[in-house]
Amino acid sequence: MSINFDIIPSPAYVLNEHSLRINLQILNLVQKEAGVKIICALKGFSFWYAFPLVSEYLSGATASSLNEARLIIDEMGCEAHTYCPVYKKEDFESLLLYSSHLTFNSLSQYQLFYPTVKNQNKKVSLGLRINPEYSEVITDIYNPAIAGSRLGIPRSMLGDKLPEGIEGLHFHVLCENDSYVLERTLEVVEKKFGDLIRQAKWMNMGGGHFITKEGYNVEHLIDILKKFKQRYPNLEEVILEPGQSVGYQTGYLVATVQDIIPQKDFKIAMLDVSFSCHMPDCLEMPYKPSILFARNPKSGDKHIYRMGGSTCLAGDYMGMGDYAFDEPLEINERIIFEDMIHYTMVKTNFFNGVQHPHIAVWTENGELLMLRSFDHEDYKSRLS
Repeated sequence: MSINFDIIPSPAYVLNEHSLRINLQILNLVQKEAGVKIICALKGFSFWYAFPLVSEYLSGATASSLNEARLIIDEMGCEAHTYCPVYKKEDFESLLLYSSHLTFNSLSQYQLFYPTVKNQNKKVSLGLRINPEYSEVITDIYNPAIAGSRLGIPRSMLGDKLPEGIEGLHFHVLCENDSYVLERTLEVVEKKFGDLIRQAKWMNMGGGHFITKEGYNVEHLIDILKKFKQRYPNLEEVILEPGQSVGYQTGYLVATVQDIIPQKDFKIAMLDVSFSCHMPDCLEMPYKPSILFARNPKSGDKHIYRMGGSTCLAGDYMGMGDYAFDEPLEINERIIFEDMIHYTMVKTNFFNGVQHPHIAVWTENGELLMLRSFDHEDYKSRLS
């Protein structure tokens, strides 16, 4: 679906509603064919305007905080699958009210809060996050299974029986991985935890499944999940909770060139957006985002630019690689960053007080719907 970027105010995040529906249809296909539940991880996709559309296809959502759990209740109309690395006493009873499933990160947290669960009238299915101590994630900051990880319980700390009240197991050691990585990961998980899986009612395989990426072998994933369920007929639910795969390639960050600074071998296009504030994953991962109508430079290219952010942070620029354009950039020209809806939006901040991008939707009817604009009071309200 063609988007008219000229009518979109800058800077702005723009969700393409049609692209989101396509992703959801793919995820729903896996869900139905494999007989599993796929839920949306809010840590990766919290664009709550779209939650009614998400709920048409997926089986719920997962929360990593009280705020996320409440957002799921308020905007998706269902209870959350909740996992927090640490639960706070003042939040826990509210989390029970908002949750259908709740996973503990450690045995000490389970021991601390299990008496509270037993005293509640509401039924919440409890689980433990396990750490198989195996992951193929390359970037350490996104690898939950590195040595000394604080996430999940290794096999050596668990006995032969699931603790009282525990009905499920949860692992999450993938990040932008394919079905073959999941297959190898399951071999390790089953070898270490197979006896405990046979005692459980549900298994949550976490996120990091790059299901909607072009080239992902959906049929292979379905086959893996079907065979896993056959090996463990005791499981009432097998759950996957992708966030990135929901929002992948569903939208843009629209920016504008404010200044052009010449360098020896390239020029710097200074933008009205910040990598530090509005695209933090580009610096954390790090990775080079795609820009519409730009390409990686090659020999002979004349119009090569580096993208510079709008804050005073020295590292607020796209240093992972430059961009080549067919024509020289001009001040006030639009720069359209692709794939900027998942993870990017949930990590934004107001550092330097720079203008926060508008939030908009390009609807399936081909119309621009402005959802939110930010002003001085939004910046001020986060401070004191």
